[in-house]
Amino acid sequence: MSRTETSLSVLAGQLLVSGLSAAEMSASERRTFASGERGGVVLFKRNLTRSIIDVAKLIASVQSAMPLPALVAVDQEGGRVVRLGPPALALPAMRRLGNLGDADLLTRVACAQAKELRALGFTMSFSPVADVHTRAENPIIGDRAFAETPEAVARFAGAWADGLSQGGILTCAKHFPGHGDTTGDSHLVLPRVERSQADLDRIEIAPFRALARRPSIDAMMTAHVVYPSIDAEQPATLSRAICSDLLRTKLGFRGVLFSDDLEMKAISLSPGDAAISAIVAGCDVVLACSKAEVADEIHAALTREAEGSSAFRARCEQAFERAIAMRKRVAPTPVTDAALLAEIFAGSAPISKELDRRLAG
Repeated sequence: MSRTETSLSVLAGQLLVSGLSAAEMSASERRTFASGERGGVVLFKRNLTRSIIDVAKLIASVQSAMPLPALVAVDQEGGRVVRLGPPALALPAMRRLGNLGDADLLTRVACAQAKELRALGFTMSFSPVADVHTRAENPIIGDRAFAETPEAVARFAGAWADGLSQGGILTCAKHFPGHGDTTGDSHLVLPRVERSQADLDRIEIAPFRALARRPSIDAMMTAHVVYPSIDAEQPATLSRAICSDLLRTKLGFRGVLFSDDLEMKAISLSPGDAAISAIVAGCDVVLACSKAEVADEIHAALTREAEGSSAFRARCEQAFERAIAMRKRVAPTPVTDAALLAEIFAGSAPISKELDRRLAG
């Protein structure tokens, strides 16, 4: 299905990645995917409560329902942000790995994780975290960050992305242009980073600048955070000054840009208006991770705007081309043979033992 063969309803839907309600697709979810009005799914613990073979079969059912290669994403960072439990490779918070100071080890661990994710049918890990942890009271980043200096974050986030890429998984550096100096959780409030533009450039933005042209970085994700020295009015997700002028023009990033979840309370606009604003600002894909009615509202709003505005339609076409090109590089290939899947997961044992030894030392 090329851009010229795509209806505006499908064009808008391909820019939207949504959640699933349970561990199996409902009939309504299957119909929505079959219509082409979603670009993929992001899966959470509520979807991954069964065995690994059931997870693989769930992802196989998602892909079989969709007319285009699906994005199947997960937040499997390690530490307090994990969606898959045993027998998946157990990882500590990224700070503990960064403290080991061994970029090669990080690459090998990430590669082992990626092979597991790939076998289940996932195509993207929403990682690495490229935020610099600079504020102890930060309630949302903390030990999710690799380090407290931009140089170390760039080094270790790059190593992690290299490993995921080697293991066959698409990567997404987050949360652009940096969530590490906030005192609020953007799931609940709209945080601000009150740094000068020079300090932002030196600290928050520096890792993303280093990652922007790294071959293993396929995508980035925006922060629902206001940076007054760049844009005093809009959070990064809705800011053209940040998503387009800074990321595309100044940093030269050519990959896919995701919004963070538009259901988070940091975004005060209605989901439909927020999605339109995010696409106009420069996001290529918007996330609606929990409520089907929110995803439906976003899809309807994007479709109406594309019908009424040739400029917005052109922006959607640009985003579609970028997103679909990435998705075609890594399509879901779930292993639904239980014995083979178990063998793949058992292959992580050596790196797991080495990691345990290094962390204990």
